[in-house]
Amino acid sequence: MKSLFDSVKTFLVSEDGPTAVEYAVMLALIIIVCLTAIKAVGTTANDRFTDVKNALTPAP
Repeated sequence: MKSLFDSVKTFLVSEDGPTAVEYAVMLALIIIVCLTAIKAVGTTANDRFTDVKNALTPAP
């Protein structure tokens, strides 16, 4: 019975769980920032390509 209490105490004192959660939250935030940046760059690039296409297409 004492080893059960010792294992629970060790588990509660251990900082591996919270550290893993912190890393997961940081990773999620980094992914959100990257996706937002990619979307912004993609939209800007699409607008530029549209401008070039319209400039190269002869007007009727």
